[in-house]
Amino acid sequence: MSRDSALATRSLETGAVLAQAQPWQTFPVTLDSAAVAVMTDLTVVKAATVSPAATLRQAEQKMIYQGVRLLFVVSDVPAVEGLIASTDLRGERTLRLVQQRGLRYDDIAVGDVMTPRAQLDAIEFARLQPARVGNLVATLKKLGRNHLLVVDGGGVGVPPRLRGIVSRSQIERQLGRAIDIVPVATSFADLPQMLA
Repeated sequence: MSRDSALATRSLETGAVLAQAQPWQTFPVTLDSAAVAVMTDLTVVKAATVSPAATLRQAEQKMIYQGVRLLFVVSDVPAVEGLIASTDLRGERTLRLVQQRGLRYDDIAVGDVMTPRAQLDAIEFARLQPARVGNLVATLKKLGRNHLLVVDGGGVGVPPRLRGIVSRSQIERQLGRAIDIVPVATSFADLPQMLA
């Protein structure tokens, strides 16, 4: 066929439906399965993002619309400033802002309650590749975290590329059972929240 040839078309029939995206990596795993089986690969799945200036309500609507429970916070794409999870929307930090500053929920910005980049934990993709799901569970428990970022590359003067994310909820879904994780305080500021 010549590159200038038009393609044949047809009328869209009554009852035509939208193709539904299949959830990525929904097959069952065990603690001995490859760790990459539970990683959301951002080279395959587009990262869901939100601005730090967006309100919590806007972030919540984005999560619902995109079917996710976590958004990467970015001002200047693709630089990541932090994360906001669905649990942050009505979590301890949010309640504290409402009480201490007298703010309404609709006035609170994502940047006020997000987990900043400096407090996020990451693992090298090269270390993840030979690891098992059990290693990830042990890492999440040790850190007291629900998420672990996976980075690739980087070096002197070159920032790493955020390659993927591992989430406790994804592992639980694929394992078919809950994972008990006790939050770990990383600073004195976290202690009151941990003791509450």
